[in-house]
Amino acid sequence: MRPFQNNFHWVVKWKKTCYHGNRKTVCKTKQSKEIQCERTLFMSRQDTVVVIGGGPAGMMAAATAGSRNPEVTLIEKNEKLGKKLYLTGKGRCNVTNNTDPENLIASVPTNGKFLYSAFSAFNSKDLIALLKDLGLATKVERGNRVFPVSDKSSDVIRALEKNLNRYHVKQKLHTEADRILAENGHVTGVLLKSGKILPCSSVILATGGLSYPTTGSTGDGYRFAKELGHTVTPLTPSLVPLETVEDWPKDAQGLSLKNISLTVLDKRGRKLFRDFGEMIFTHFGVSGPVILSASSYMGKMKPGKYRIRIDLKPALSEEQLDHRIQRYFAKYARKNLSNGLNELLPQKLIPIIIRLSEIPADKPIHQITREERRNLVRLLKGLSLTIQGYRPIQEAIITSGGVSVKEIRPGTMESRLVQGLFLAGEILDTDAYTGGFNLQIAFSTGYLAGQNCGTPR
Repeated sequence: MRPFQNNFHWVVKWKKTCYHGNRKTVCKTKQSKEIQCERTLFMSRQDTVVVIGGGPAGMMAAATAGSRNPEVTLIEKNEKLGKKLYLTGKGRCNVTNNTDPENLIASVPTNGKFLYSAFSAFNSKDLIALLKDLGLATKVERGNRVFPVSDKSSDVIRALEKNLNRYHVKQKLHTEADRILAENGHVTGVLLKSGKILPCSSVILATGGLSYPTTGSTGDGYRFAKELGHTVTPLTPSLVPLETVEDWPKDAQGLSLKNISLTVLDKRGRKLFRDFGEMIFTHFGVSGPVILSASSYMGKMKPGKYRIRIDLKPALSEEQLDHRIQRYFAKYARKNLSNGLNELLPQKLIPIIIRLSEIPADKPIHQITREERRNLVRLLKGLSLTIQGYRPIQEAIITSGGVSVKEIRPGTMESRLVQGLFLAGEILDTDAYTGGFNLQIAFSTGYLAGQNCGTPR
């Protein structure tokens, strides 16, 4: 018991208060109460796990720990669990990607190899099976994206809560951590903002990143980790809308384009990314699923460093598109150009395309030259925008950067610096593409942390 004496003195000095279970007592004399308080602290911490953060990583970690430990407490500062999870996938919740561990790793550009053990221990098929066991049916859509059959993220949250309840995990809402306590390189407890101390043998830190701060992701976990000696790599937005140098996107604000092809190019013209999907024009530039995916390939952002090229008609070659336009032009030969593209383009995009083509809007279609028509074809097959920068990190889906994985044991998710400290989810310096991969990181690392913390029954 003596190794915990210093921690006891710190508690007494701080507030002259000790906590015995749920009962608060004041230690009037250090000599008479020291042994009793040390014994209570020792016993209460021995098999106790505290999980900080009630998102996907935290809920998975707490339930997994609860399946093997007598006492697990999950604390969440919000009024409910899974607040950010509720918003994912436009409320549908793309829970994972139905693929093998190798493809999962390949879809994590930042420190993917670090996750080998986590994905081996608990992969997407394991998650789908678990959700089925919890009564949640799933379906697979384009790109192997997995959604609940109900298309309701709330059903995913309810399933994860059911998992917590079956292992009797204590859930404390409206409960905010202030710091993690450690003594002699070992976790001893969690100090709450209320002043109460939760003694424990292990802490799982699953507080998320900096994106969507209204959901509780305010970066607290990075501070906790730093205070314990951990390195936090630079934090930048990932899976985030993009601001453009050109201002014409605001003229098409709100216009959604489906089934376009998007290519990302660097200054040298090298292709960094190409994908099909949906995008939307905004007052600041561009957003939408394919744009968010593209943003994760842009690395260190500088104005003008990257360019995107939009193929509005990816199903057609330039020659095929040229033939189609010729048919439209023959049909509307007596009309002006501004009235001859209605069957080809959305109404909002027509004046923009005409302006960029440098063909006078009032020019009769039968007067348009072959070269002007070819330029129009090339524009529709390669509408270009220069990227000014990312939108603020608060608007990002995930945070790129986090606690250095060099300081985390990949086989357990335990800190190399502090015994009994485990980390899971977005707080780690790992991030992936869209398609359910980031949620799978949360579930896999949460599972691995829960499997290795505390003392098993």
